Amino acid sequence: MTRVAIIGGHGKIALKLARILTDRGDQVTSIIRNPEHVRDVAETGAEPVVADVETLDVAGIATAIADHDAVVWSAGAGGGNPTRTYAVDRDAAIRSIDAAAKVGVRRYVMVSYFGAGPDHGVPEDNSFYAYAEAKAAADSHLKASDLDWTILGPSRLTDEPGSGRISVGGSRTAGDEVSRDNVAAVAAEVLARPETVHKVIEFNDGDTPIPDAVARA
Repeated sequence: MTRVAIIGGHGKIALKLARILTDRGDQVTSIIRNPEHVRDVAETGAEPVVADVETLDVAGIATAIADHDAVVWSAGAGGGNPTRTYAVDRDAAIRSIDAAAKVGVRRYVMVSYFGAGPDHGVPEDNSFYAYAEAKAAADSHLKASDLDWTILGPSRLTDEPGSGRISVGGSRTAGDEVSRDNVAAVAAEVLARPETVHKVIEFNDGDTPIPDAVARA
């Protein structure tokens, strides 16, 4: 049994991931900001913990994730407000990385996006720019840490039913997409595979079964 803390536990991917993990016997804590979401989280089998990572310092986040084996970052500001995007997707994410190191939670899985990084190429006048900059900073901080990290880079997300099959790597092109079901399944898979440590796995929906695709990533 693995004890997993999911930060951003009421997100669509996080709710799907929590159910996958609890169904296979893992112990899941889902960290959420809004107490009104407690019931939704509890229905996945996870234990809901109300804690606003946007306002918590490193010590506060460390308290929330202590005594776990792994952390999954699946939180996000949701776009639209650059100030809040930087506060959540960059600053809170970086604090969560430092918190994991502080309390010895070595395994850390970051849900990012396909093409993230300092050379993301998004122009400053694009509404996606703040998110691209925030994720570049958070991902870089994670890579520079001593944690056993894996960064997931899904392409455009959809709510289509998961196929259980993906395509890993290559260049992202217009029209590429991946279901949130498949993203959750990939996150669950990498948590079970130590060989994915220190890998960036970018992927779309595809033809290869997720366990095989992750094994080859």
